[in-house]
Order: sequence, then C-alpha cells, then structure tokens
Amino acid sequence: MDHVRSFSGNVRYGRNLVNAGIAGIRTGQNSARGERRLSKIAADAARGSFAMAAVGTCVGLLTSCLMPRSNRLSKSIVLGSVGSALGFLAGFSWKTREVTSSVAHSAAREVRRVRDEHWLETNPIDYA
Repeated sequence: MDHVRSFSGNVRYGRNLVNAGIAGIRTGQNSARGERRLSKIAADAARGSFAMAAVGTCVGLLTSCLMPRSNRLSKSIVLGSVGSALGFLAGFSWKTREVTSSVAHSAAREVRRVRDEHWLETNPIDYA
C-alpha cells in the first residue's frame, strides 16, 4: 500500500514540476517580449541570421577547397550546406539570447520553488 502512495506522490510531484516549468516559460516569454509578438521577434532574428549563414557557407566552401580533388563538388555542397546551417543557427541563437535567457531563468526559478515546497513537505521543520 505504501508503494501505491509513494508512486502517486511521485507522479503528483512530477506533474507539479512540469506545470511549474511551463508556467515559468510563459512568464519568461511575456516578460522578455514585452509588447512585441514572439513571431515578430523570431522573424527579425531569422532575417538578421542570414549574414552568419552566408559566412558559414563561405567557410564550408573554403574547407572543401583544401581537400583532395576527388569528389570535390559533392563535398563542397555538403560542407557549404553544413556551414550555412551552423552559421544560421549561431546567428539565430545570438539574436534571441535575451528571450531564451529570460525563459530559462524564469522556468528554473519556478521549478526551484516547487522543489523547495516539496522538500519542506517531506522534511518538516519543527522549531518548538
């Protein structure tokens, strides 16, 4: 019988952690974006990331020039594509770092709050 209570208690605690994380994500999004829509922020970041994608493409193409001559075209296409994707990802991550940081900190704060509440429930402090 204790196993059933323990299991249901763990499920309830896990659900509380997930709900706190989701609430923290929503709070972090709202505080970071202000009056702007999230799609507008993402579109601006994507537009600004194309320069980094172009740099990544150039780096990928230059590395393919340093390789032996066999299959150079296919290698340059692959390396250019990989460089472009990595450059775009780096640029997009950099442009959205404020929103990402706010979301991560807010979610961690809410999860920490639920963990502290759970610890106090399982380890009551008796000051008397």
